Amino acid sequence: MGGGGASGSTTYKGYTIHHPKRWHTVTGKGLCAMMWFWVLYRAKQDGPVVLGWRHPWEGHGDHSHGHEHGNEHEASQQTS
Repeated sequence: MGGGGASGSTTYKGYTIHHPKRWHTVTGKGLCAMMWFWVLYRAKQDGPVVLGWRHPWEGHGDHSHGHEHGNEHEASQQTS
């Protein structure tokens, strides 16, 4: 099994814990930071909806691109 007195590990009550390599630590911290940036970004975007402060269809600005709400178009076709 293990090398007995290896400098990259710690033995406690017969259980040997190997220390992570530097790239494991740096990669883990980088991925952790990316995860938290994503969580905070999504909380900023969707927080009020998740907490029930507004409906998902409210507050997105005018994305209708010229389409009217309601039946104005149908009403104008029926009268002509």
